[in-house]
Amino acid sequence: MLRPGAPLVEEPMGLEERIAVAGTCASDLALIPMPLLVDDMANSAERAYEAYPDRLVLVDREGRVAYRSAPGPTGFKPEELLDAIRAERESGLLAAPAAVPPATEVSQAMPR
Repeated sequence: MLRPGAPLVEEPMGLEERIAVAGTCASDLALIPMPLLVDDMANSAERAYEAYPDRLVLVDREGRVAYRSAPGPTGFKPEELLDAIRAERESGLLAAPAAVPPATEVSQAMPR
């Protein structure tokens, strides 16, 4: 059941469509300039990080999972994620995103 005013997004048929949807979400939610990665069409990153059905995942610069929420949306605890981000920043392991192939960074893939 959709919430009133919630956007309706059809399943993207290709990577270009998936990137466009992610870009729209990032823009509408004012997430830019936060790095945003988009999984390939085989959902390789989702499988690698066990992100199904929905999870908040923080990956450090070495590609290790520093935080993974319980399944969402009921398992999302943004304050825990914020604490994990702070801890990773203090450790020096959270900086520029690691190359986690085959995800695509939205800000680099979006047309300007």
